[in-house]
Amino acid sequence: MIGVTLPETRAQALELDRADPLAGCREDFVIPEGVVYLDGNSLGPPPHSTLDRIRRLMADEWGGELIRSWTSRGWIDMSTQIAATIASLIGVRPSEVAVADSVSVNLFKLLAAGVRMRPDRHVILTEEENFPTDQYIAQGLADLMPERISLRVVPRRELAAALDEDVAILMLTHVDFRSGAMHDFFRWSEAAHRVGGLVIWDLSHSAGAVPVNLAEADADMAVGCGYKYLNGGPGAPAFAYVARAHHDQFRSPLWGWMGHADPFEFGPEYRPAPGVASLSVGTPPILSLAALQCGVETVAEIGIRRLRAKAMELSEMFIAGVERECRGHGLELASPRNPERRGNQVSFHHSEGYAIMQALIARGVIGDFRAPDLLRFGFAPAYLRYADVWDAVDALAGIMDSNEWDQPRFRVRAKVT
Repeated sequence: MIGVTLPETRAQALELDRADPLAGCREDFVIPEGVVYLDGNSLGPPPHSTLDRIRRLMADEWGGELIRSWTSRGWIDMSTQIAATIASLIGVRPSEVAVADSVSVNLFKLLAAGVRMRPDRHVILTEEENFPTDQYIAQGLADLMPERISLRVVPRRELAAALDEDVAILMLTHVDFRSGAMHDFFRWSEAAHRVGGLVIWDLSHSAGAVPVNLAEADADMAVGCGYKYLNGGPGAPAFAYVARAHHDQFRSPLWGWMGHADPFEFGPEYRPAPGVASLSVGTPPILSLAALQCGVETVAEIGIRRLRAKAMELSEMFIAGVERECRGHGLELASPRNPERRGNQVSFHHSEGYAIMQALIARGVIGDFRAPDLLRFGFAPAYLRYADVWDAVDALAGIMDSNEWDQPRFRVRAKVT
């Protein structure tokens, strides 16, 4: 795979698209005309099936059957059905996955439960490079229980040395949100277990993008989001995984009626539902769940290994093209060069990264920026074409050659970058 180059001409890229066995999958998604969308690692586009599903849900189910749809249309079981499909994408059993809330809320549940499962330990260990909100959640839990929990944050290179017998939980994100660098599931799960700790993985940049087998890696728990590579829509519900071996010990800290063993008993005392069912708290958001279901099913039908193979080829072509066509303009690869060691995104350093990205977006090539200096490009192969990669490199080269990015309008920082 290393050594794949960008075609010399757009016509050659179009030839690759004509031979691509996944080319027809693009028709499953809503992509505006004239847009090269390289931001599916932040927000996936809607499948056409989602638009149809939401229309029917609004008119026929919510509008037609009203509250009866909880039973007649199966709303009450929707999250369980989605969980089963997600389970197939991350290599675990349906009974080990729950769909509810956000990544942050689910991570709080798992961290609190995990610390209780290791009562003789007090440290949550993570790396400085971890996604900030994951660190915030752990900070908040430690602040809530200062006599019980402390958070240890070290540089990535010091993780192994910091993993000692005080560690209750090792908390890591599988694919780094900045660089796309990918951790070794097996190495870190084994390392945490060797000292008697648990490992919790954040799969937000993994699920729907790269093959994941949590059971084979002996992972204890995990969280992941639904709006990136799973195309569930902005703010889509998240998922959580708890290995079956921990179900007897696992106890969610948030007790809500939907996590009760019998929600419609309406008794005064909480009785947790068995296993991951106790992770549910409030009423399921049916509109959001319906959109997520369409996104997850679309990805599952295509097949994660086929998607991953094409994504690596697209990202390799992009790197080769940028380094060939933009040489001398200060763009420095921030992602691992080996495609086996990065997720489905590529990042480049540049001191003027924000303005460059805004100029690209103005040309219809949509990526995003992450402080302090990273241009990020996501490669979601279900809807991306080889010609899109060629067009993106061509646009970036034009912007760099002409200094088109060096305009005041491209330096105005928006709230969302």
